[in-house]
Amino acid sequence: MSLYGRSWYWASRPFTLTASIIPVLVGSALAFQESSVDLKLFVLVLMGVILVQIGTNLVDEYTDESGPEGKEKLLAPYKVISLGLLSSNAVRLGALSAFGIAGIIGVYLILVGGWPILVICLTSLTVAYFYSAGPRPLGKLAMGMPLVFLFMGPIIVLGAYYVQSKIFTIEAFLISMPVACLVTAILLANDLRDFEEDFASGKITVVTMFGRPVGKCIWILLVAGAFIWVIVLVILIGQTWLLFLSFLAFPISVKVMKMVWAGEDRRTLSVSLRESARLHWWLGVLLACGVGFGRFVAF
Repeated sequence: MSLYGRSWYWASRPFTLTASIIPVLVGSALAFQESSVDLKLFVLVLMGVILVQIGTNLVDEYTDESGPEGKEKLLAPYKVISLGLLSSNAVRLGALSAFGIAGIIGVYLILVGGWPILVICLTSLTVAYFYSAGPRPLGKLAMGMPLVFLFMGPIIVLGAYYVQSKIFTIEAFLISMPVACLVTAILLANDLRDFEEDFASGKITVVTMFGRPVGKCIWILLVAGAFIWVIVLVILIGQTWLLFLSFLAFPISVKVMKMVWAGEDRRTLSVSLRESARLHWWLGVLLACGVGFGRFVAF
């Protein structure tokens, strides 16, 4: 891969894209369990959601560098503007291109799924842009956690499910909860790592408002809540016992929990951020497998 290609690779922040992939997998797995999966629609939804997240990441990169707080950021490999790998204008055009292609995909999905998909697409694109951009970015006003919980959990899971099944169900909403908990834990791990930078720049997060100890407790509650919710889905909601496959990811959660709780320096918390994303990936994949394989076994 050329230097230019690697620059765009890092600018897209590929290590974050599991946050988009997992909810689509889980929603589609439920559609598959109910014999209503459509491979073409699955691929289009997956592409559209990933492009929206890439666009959000590029907008975040652009606004970070155009604002004074961006000068205080540490030079991570994905800070392509500060590193001189891409120009601000190129990143801005990249963001517009990602949102534009996602919009084209969205138009097709709206034709297939009707007005509910229109509502989901418009609200998702709007929130994705204003999360990092605008005069008062939502992600800097303590709105990050609720927005990520809602849009990277229930909204995507329900959207992926609806496109293929043409119905909304309470079951699809409930199955999205473990995904929502763990994707929010990724964001919280990021905020724990960036506490000093965010505090200095005036960014408002749970961690800058209440401190790292409170943030760590909330992280633990989110992770524990994801596993507890799986138990609820099987025992109280009547989902297939194969959802217990997700507990194969429990050892990862214990490892990361110790890391988050003990971490104080940026290096340790950076590792805990990556491990939080790995936990989200594996629990999500295993949850999707459990839901999908439920098509072939008695509940």
